[in-house]
This record gives sequence, C-alpha cells and structure tokens, in this order.
Amino acid sequence: MAEATVARPAPADAAPAGAAPAGALPLIRLRGISKVYGEGPTAFQALEGVDLDIDEGDFVAIMGPSGSGKSTAMNLIGCLDTPSAGEYRFKGAHVESLSRDQRARLRRRYFGFVFQGFNLLARTSAQENVELPLLYRGEPARARHAAAARALDSVGLKGWEHHTPGELSGGQQQRVAIARAIVTEPAVLLADEPTGNLDTQRGREIMALLWRLNVDRGITVLMVTHEPDMAAWARRIVRFVDGMVADDTRNPEPTGVLEDSARAAAGKASPDAASAPAGAAGEA
Repeated sequence: MAEATVARPAPADAAPAGAAPAGALPLIRLRGISKVYGEGPTAFQALEGVDLDIDEGDFVAIMGPSGSGKSTAMNLIGCLDTPSAGEYRFKGAHVESLSRDQRARLRRRYFGFVFQGFNLLARTSAQENVELPLLYRGEPARARHAAAARALDSVGLKGWEHHTPGELSGGQQQRVAIARAIVTEPAVLLADEPTGNLDTQRGREIMALLWRLNVDRGITVLMVTHEPDMAAWARRIVRFVDGMVADDTRNPEPTGVLEDSARAAAGKASPDAASAPAGAAGEA
C-alpha cells in the first residue's frame, strides 16, 4: 500500500490548568515513579523509581522483556492508571494528584491509543469505528463524518470507509485503529506493540505511517515493542528491566530518516532519467 502523506493539524489547545510556562519542562516528566499491585506478601512492584523525560515531538521506543514494566509505564503516561508513588507532570501540570474525571478529560484531549489487537468493533464500518472518540465527546454528526473521512484518508484508506474489519487485512485494520487514535488530533500517540499481529511488510508500513505522523504532524510517539527492527524507527530507545529504566539512548539514524533520505535521492535522480534519450533505458 502506498505511503500516505499526513497534513499538519491546527495548533493544540492551551496546556492543562496549573501548567508551568511553555519550555520550562519537557512535555512529559516522570520522577521517582513507582507502581505496586496488591498488598502484603502477594504485592508485585511493576515500577520502581522511574525517572523519564519526553520532549514534545519526540519518537520514543520502549523496550524490555515481559514483566519489565514497559506497558505499566505506558498506561501511567496515558492516564489509564495511577502511580503508587512519585511525580508525573504533563505540560508542567501535576497528573498524579488529579481526580479520575480530570484524568479522563486529560486523556481524551491529549492522548491517542493504538494497541496490538486493533480493538475495532467487528460489525461496524471503518468510518464508524474512527468516529467513536468524537461521538463520546458529543461532536455533531456532520463534524464526526468529516473528521473521520480525513483521518482515514491520512492513513491511506480513502475508499475503504464503509468496509467492516472482517473485510480488511490486518495492516488495514491497524490503519483504521491509527485513524481512530488521531481523529481527535492528540498531542501524544501511545502505541503498545502496534506491529505485534502483523507480518514484516505490513509492520514496516505501519512504522512508516507512525514516522510520518511524527514528522509531518509533530505528534509525540511513544511505542512499546519487543522488535528491534521496529524500535529502529524511533529517535530514542528506552529499555526497562525489573521495573526500572536500564538504558536510555538516542538513535543516531532512525529508519525513517534513512528512508526519507533514500526517497529524496531517488527524487533528485528521476529528472535525469526522464530527460534521457529515447531508448536509453534499454541500454546496458
């Protein structure tokens, strides 16, 4: 499937109430974050003393073995769970002290989610699946339809709006899930094993799409993955071990940069090929 071009949305709304001045803090800051499930002898510490900063517009891959805490960290960042201890700031505002309703509002406004299992409604069209977040927000039908159509177009699915998930390939279903995640124009896209149910080629297509969303829209992407080839698309790779950050490194050559450079080089070469004399293409 051809790679889609993604347009940049309008600027995001103001920061949450109580936020620090712009530029004073990273978009996301975790300090001393711990998470314990259960109590007493059966208690399990999923995270322990996690410190992590994520700047606006970054593309971060979170890796680690099963049980290392990477998905727990993702859930805390996305306001799907709360820490047992520590400080979480988003746009400078303290998140750990927010009420359930306040966290839900923050989540709906600023975060989009993509999961390994797609999580699409089986008997509902791609268009209707993408509209769901806007329906929950109370958007009028005409606005929902237009926004969903734009989102599907941006992930390369124009013309597939009325197909149900059962009529789509795995890669297409994940594109619908990504369209649903970005239809609200989030600041952050959280992707938990987004290529885990896909073959290698479809996985690369999804990673190329996430890369374009990061580059063209400036969406901050946080992705949990077990796959080094997929993590190589990220600008930064954070590794978790036993609930702690074990390694945090910049990727000097993300796959997306290499592919963009290759396309640019091919584009510069194509005018020469077009101007070659007739019959030249067949010469050895």
